Amino acid sequence: MLGFDDIAQWRARIFSRLLAVVLVLGTIAAIPSVFVVVRHGVWTVAVMDGAALAWLFALWRLERVPYTFRVLNFLAIIYMVAICLMLNVGPVSQNYLMAPPVMAAMLLGTVPSLLALAASAVILVFGITQFPSTLVGLGHDPLVTALLVTLNFSCVGALLTLSCGALLKGLSRSLDDVRGFAKSLESGQDALHAVNAELRLTSAALARLNDMVLIARAVDTPDRDLPIIFSNEAFQRRTGYTDAEIVGRSMRVLHGPGTDPAVVERIIDSMHQGRAATAEMVNYTKAGDPYWVEMELMPFTDDAGHISHWVVVGRDITERRHSADAIHRLAYYDVLTGLPNRRLMTERLDAMVAAANAGRGLGAVLYIDLDNFKHVNDARGHATGDALLKHTAKSLANVVRKGDTVARLGGDEFVVLLEGLGTDAVGAAAAALAVSDKIRAALAEDVTIDDQAYRSTASIGVALPTRPGQSVADLLRDADLAMYHAKAAGRNGAAMFETSMLAAAERQLTLGRDLSAALANGELSMHLQLQVDHAGTPVGAEMLMRWRRGDGTFVPPDVFIPVAETTGMILPLGLWVLRQACLARLALEAAGHPLQLSINVSPRQFRQPEFVAQVRAAFDESGVPPQAFVFEVTEGLLVEDFDMITTKMRELAALGIRFSIDDFGTGYSSLGYLKKMPLYELKIDKSFMRDTPHDANGTAIVQTILAMADHLGLRVVAEGIETEAQARFLADNGRPCMQGYLYCRPLPLDDLVARLNRGV
Repeated sequence: MLGFDDIAQWRARIFSRLLAVVLVLGTIAAIPSVFVVVRHGVWTVAVMDGAALAWLFALWRLERVPYTFRVLNFLAIIYMVAICLMLNVGPVSQNYLMAPPVMAAMLLGTVPSLLALAASAVILVFGITQFPSTLVGLGHDPLVTALLVTLNFSCVGALLTLSCGALLKGLSRSLDDVRGFAKSLESGQDALHAVNAELRLTSAALARLNDMVLIARAVDTPDRDLPIIFSNEAFQRRTGYTDAEIVGRSMRVLHGPGTDPAVVERIIDSMHQGRAATAEMVNYTKAGDPYWVEMELMPFTDDAGHISHWVVVGRDITERRHSADAIHRLAYYDVLTGLPNRRLMTERLDAMVAAANAGRGLGAVLYIDLDNFKHVNDARGHATGDALLKHTAKSLANVVRKGDTVARLGGDEFVVLLEGLGTDAVGAAAAALAVSDKIRAALAEDVTIDDQAYRSTASIGVALPTRPGQSVADLLRDADLAMYHAKAAGRNGAAMFETSMLAAAERQLTLGRDLSAALANGELSMHLQLQVDHAGTPVGAEMLMRWRRGDGTFVPPDVFIPVAETTGMILPLGLWVLRQACLARLALEAAGHPLQLSINVSPRQFRQPEFVAQVRAAFDESGVPPQAFVFEVTEGLLVEDFDMITTKMRELAALGIRFSIDDFGTGYSSLGYLKKMPLYELKIDKSFMRDTPHDANGTAIVQTILAMADHLGLRVVAEGIETEAQARFLADNGRPCMQGYLYCRPLPLDDLVARLNRGV
C-alpha cells in the first residue's frame, strides 16, 4: 500500500471519491431531468443520462481496472454528456467542456490536461457553429465568433488547467521532499533506536559489572573536585553508598587516614596532564572501613577533543593485599617473635655493609646465643621455651634504638644490627660492646612463665665491617665466630671479633676436611696403652687413636678429636674404632693375651638412635664377646638426656659391655648418677695424679675417689702414672689399676703383642 506522501495515492483517492460524488449527484440531477426531457420529447438526453449513469456505476465498481483507463473513461463520459447537451440543448452546455481539462489536470497531470483542453476547444468550435441563430445578433461571421469564444474558453481553461497542474506539481515535489525527509527520519530513528539500545546495554553492563565503576564530570578549574555523575551496583555494594548519596560528591569522600597522599598526588598530576593513571590505594566505605582498591582512571573527550568526563574502574584487592602482606611477613618475619628473620636481616645487613664500604659510617653486628636454652625446652617443654624466646625478643627490642634491627635467625639465636656508630672503628667497637652489656643485663632480669621464674644469659659475638671488600656473609661469620669464643670463655659474656679467630676457624675447617680424607686414605691407626694392677701385671689396654699424615707429620688427638666432634666426623670414626677394637681383641686372643679393651665413646654416638644396633652388629660380625670391652664415657654425657643415656647403657650392659666414667671428677658435679648407672669402673683423671702424693689437695681428692669407689664396688683406674712415687702411693691406698708412661706408652698392636710376648 502506498504511503501518505505518494501523489498517485492522493489522485486515486480523489478519483474514487469523485466517482461516488458524481454518481450520487448525477443520479439526483438525472431524475428530474428525465421527466423534463421526456415531457418535451427529447429522448436522446434521457438515454444519454441513463448511459452516463450506467457507465459511471461501472467505473465505480471496477476498482481493479487500471487507474488511467478508468480516468480516461470518466473524461469520455463528461465529453459525451457535453456533446449531447450541446447538440440538444444549446451552447449553454459548454460549461461541461471545462470539466475534462480540470479533471485531467487533477487526475492525470499537466500534459493530459492540455490535451483534454484542446479536445474541449475543438468540440466547442463545432458546437457553436451548429447554432448560428444565437450568434447573428452579434453581427459577426459565425466561424469568427466561434473562434473568439473558443479562444476565450481556452484562455480561461488553460489558466485553470495550468494552475491546477502547477499546484499538483508543487504538491508532488513537496510530497517527494516529505518522503525523503520521512525516509531520513526513519533511518535516523532506526540509528537512534540502535544507539539507545547500545546505551541501554552498556548501562546495564556497567551497572552489573563486578568491577566498581565511577564516572565523574570534568571541570575547567584543576583545583576543583570532580563531581560524580554515575556509580554502578558493584561500587554501591562495596562502599555502602547509594547512588543518590554519591552522585554530585567528590571522589575524595572515599579517602581516609590510610590513603597514601603520594598516590593521590600522582593521580592528580596525571589528570592535570590529561593522561590515564593506575594505582593501588586504600579507600574507605561509608561506614569507615578501609579496603584496598586497584583503580584505573581514564579520560573521555568530546567531539572538540576536550576532556569531558573521567571514568574510574576499580577492583577490590583487599584479600590479595592481605595475602601479600601475610606472605611478606612469612617471608621476612619470624612467626614466633614477629622479629625480622634471616632474609630481611640479610638485606638490611647488606645495606649496612655497603654504607661502610662507601665510607658513610660504621655499624655493628651482635650475634646472640642464649646459654643453655635447651635445658629449658627439655625440662619445661617447648611452650615455655617459646614464651622465653618471645620475652627475649621483646627485651632486645627495648634495649636497642629505633633505627636498629633485632632479628631472630632460628632456635635461640638472635642478631642485632647497630647502625650509625660513626667512622671511628675504636669508638664503634666500644659502643657495640656497651650495647652488648645492656643486652646481657636486660636478659638477666627474672621473667615469670607459668608461675616459674626464669633468668637467661647470653653469649654475644660482635663484629664490625672494617675490612675492605667485606661481604655480608663475612661479617655474619665473624660475629658467629666471636660468639663461639664468648661461649668457650665461660658463657654470659661478649667477645669482639679478631682476625686470629678467623685463622683458627680456617685451620679447623681445613683440619676437618683433612680428617675426612685421612680416614679414607688409611692415615688413622689405633694404638694401645696397657693398664696394670698394683703388681704391674697387665690387666687391660685402652684403644687410642693416632693420626699420621701422608707426609709423616703427627696430629695430636687433643687437636683433631674436638674437630671430629664439631664436624660430626666422630660418628664414622667411632664406628671405625669399634671395628678396629674387635680386630685387636681377636689378634690378642690369637697371641695368647686376651686383654680387656677400653674404648672411648663420644656423647654424639650415644645420641644416635641406631647406636645400640651398630654395636650389636659389630660384635656379631667379628664374633668377639662384648664382655671383653669397656666403654669409656665422659661425665658431660650425663648432663643432657640422662634417662635416654642410662636406658641405652642398660641395653648395652645387657649384652655384656662394661662402662667406665673417664676423667672422673672433672665434669659433672652431682654424684647421684653413680648408683643409677650400670658402672664398672672410674678413671681418675691425670690432672689429679700430676702432683700426687706431694700436693695435699690432689692427694685428698684421689683418696676420696678411691674410698668412694671401694664402697660402691667399682674398679678404679688411675691415669697419668709416670713416677714410682705415684705408683707406691696408689699401692698403699686401695691398690687401683694404673695406666701411664711408667708402665707403657701407647703402642701399635703388633709392638704391644711383641712386648707382651717378651714378658716385659
